Amino acid sequence: MVDRQDNFVDRRTKAREIAMQSLFQLDVQGSDMLDQISQFIKNEAEDEMVFSMARQWAVETWNNIDACDELIKTAATKWDLTRLSSVDRSILRLSAYQMKFCPDIPGKVIINEAIEIAKKYSGVQSPGFVNGVLDAILKSLQGDK
Repeated sequence: MVDRQDNFVDRRTKAREIAMQSLFQLDVQGSDMLDQISQFIKNEAEDEMVFSMARQWAVETWNNIDACDELIKTAATKWDLTRLSSVDRSILRLSAYQMKFCPDIPGKVIINEAIEIAKKYSGVQSPGFVNGVLDAILKSLQGDK
């Protein structure tokens, strides 16, 4: 028997992965791709809930890209955003957005999910880097409250 809560968590994980992939496309191809991102998400999402979450997170992250990038720049003081891989940048942007604008998602959940996405889609050193940057962002945002 599948637990409804586990199914919800799995769907959120899938939505995060699709949102990150969408942000990657926007990062590489530019804002002109924004009009087509819904179709990409629809093709990847297995149901309406995954589609809705992934689309909201991708579009809202992109709409708040300056705020997200500022959080990342402040936390990753020795790294220029342009030197990061597009995958790592997309993971960090999505996570920064969720930390700042989605108070219903616990910060530690966001960090853990980002680490898992980095393990799956990025290089060997990325999970540790992503963890360090996001931990600094979370501490910074908690200090603002």
